[in-house]
Amino acid sequence: MTTGTDTRRTRREDLGAFLRSRRERIRPQDVGLPPGLRRRTPGLRREEVAQLAGVGVTWYTWLEQGRPINASVQVLDAIARTLRLDPAEREHLYRLADVPEVIDPGDGEGLEPEVHAILRQLNPLPAGVYNARYDVLAWNATYRTVFGAVVAQPPYERNILWRLFTLPECCCPMARREEELPPMVATLRASFARHAGEPVWNRFVTRLSAASPDFARMWATHDVARPGTRMKLFEHSAVGTIRLSSTSLALAAPSETRIVVYTPMDDESRERVEWLRSHPDVTHCARHDQR
Repeated sequence: MTTGTDTRRTRREDLGAFLRSRRERIRPQDVGLPPGLRRRTPGLRREEVAQLAGVGVTWYTWLEQGRPINASVQVLDAIARTLRLDPAEREHLYRLADVPEVIDPGDGEGLEPEVHAILRQLNPLPAGVYNARYDVLAWNATYRTVFGAVVAQPPYERNILWRLFTLPECCCPMARREEELPPMVATLRASFARHAGEPVWNRFVTRLSAASPDFARMWATHDVARPGTRMKLFEHSAVGTIRLSSTSLALAAPSETRIVVYTPMDDESRERVEWLRSHPDVTHCARHDQR
C-alpha cells in the first residue's frame, strides 16, 4: 500500500532526476559561461545553476538529491528561468516540488502560435482565451474593439470576475447581473475544487470575497457549473446593447484554458460589432462579461 510519505519520496526523486536532465541539456556558453576544458558532466554544473539562480550551492544540491527541503515560489521561479524551462516544464517542476502555485501568464505567453492564428481567423467575431480563473490571456482585434476596457488593464489585472464584481453596478459591463453572475461563480467554484490549497487560488477568492459582498454571497452557495453556450447582453457606451452568444472551446494546452467566441444574436448586434470594428479608436466604456 502506497502512503503519503512514499508518494512524497517518489516526487522528490523525480524532481532530482528532472533537474539533472534539464541542467545537462544547457551548454555553458548558452548562459554566458566559458565552456571549460575538463567538464565531467554535460551541460551546467550544480554550482553554476545555483550561482545563476541566486541560491546556495548546498541547498540546490540537496534539492537535486531529493532531500525533504522546502522550496519557495521565488526560488523555483529563479531555477526555472536559469534552466530555461518552458511552461509545461515549469508546471511540472512546481508539482514535483509540492509547490502548486504556478502563476498563470497574463499576456498570452505559453499559448501555441496556432492558438493566436485561430483567434485572428475568427475575426470578425470577438474571441478571447481564458484560464479557469477567468484571466484573459489573449484576444483578437474584434475582441479588443468590443471589450477594450478589459484589454487595457495591466496583464495581471485582466480578470473578468474581478472587474465585474468590483465595478459599481451603474458601470458594470453586463446587463442582467443577477442572472449572469451566479453561473460564472459556479463555474469558478467547480474549477476551484481542482486547485484546493493552492495559494494563488486561495488569495484570489479571499480578495474578491472581501472586495465584493455579492461575490461572497454567491460563493457561499457552493453551486457548481461547467462553461457552456449562453446568451449575453452587453452595454457599450458607444453603441448601446449588444446581444452575443458565448461558446467555450477547450484547449489542450495550457491546461484548463479555453477559447470563448462571441457570436452576434441578431442583425442589430452584428451591425454594432461591425461599427466598433470600423472605429477602433472610439472612446468607450465597454460593458463586458465572459464565460
